[in-house]
Amino acid sequence: MPSLHAACVVLGESGILIRGPSGSGKSSLALLLAAERDGAFVADDRVVCERRAGTLVARPHDALVGQVEIRGQGILSAQDLGLAIRPEAIVGLAIDLVAESPRLPEPPEDAEILDLRIPRLVLDRGVRRAGLAPLLIRAALRKQKP
Repeated sequence: MPSLHAACVVLGESGILIRGPSGSGKSSLALLLAAERDGAFVADDRVVCERRAGTLVARPHDALVGQVEIRGQGILSAQDLGLAIRPEAIVGLAIDLVAESPRLPEPPEDAEILDLRIPRLVLDRGVRRAGLAPLLIRAALRKQKP
């Protein structure tokens, strides 16, 4: 199974795959989302992905189950942080963390992972620093509801 350098959480019933370069804030965003009342932690750092019945399923790498790295704190247990934990998630949204994006960007194309198209949201550093990421992620998830 392929492993991605990413983090994964669940909000409600939607799996969210967070991608980005090292140090971009994947783990921090994952923890913020997992700490929401309807959030749960799935994986950090190495996310194993597979196709299952036409869906993308993400789970933690066996060596990292329930663990999250927080810069300056080290490797911590998601359970010790008081987070709900899920063993896997059906990914409904891919988030790409970038340094900068245009002021008025075009809507992003879907992510393509294991030949599956997944709705995608691009969040730049400014949006994340302003604390707007959770709001924008929930808006993206609402757009997917019929």
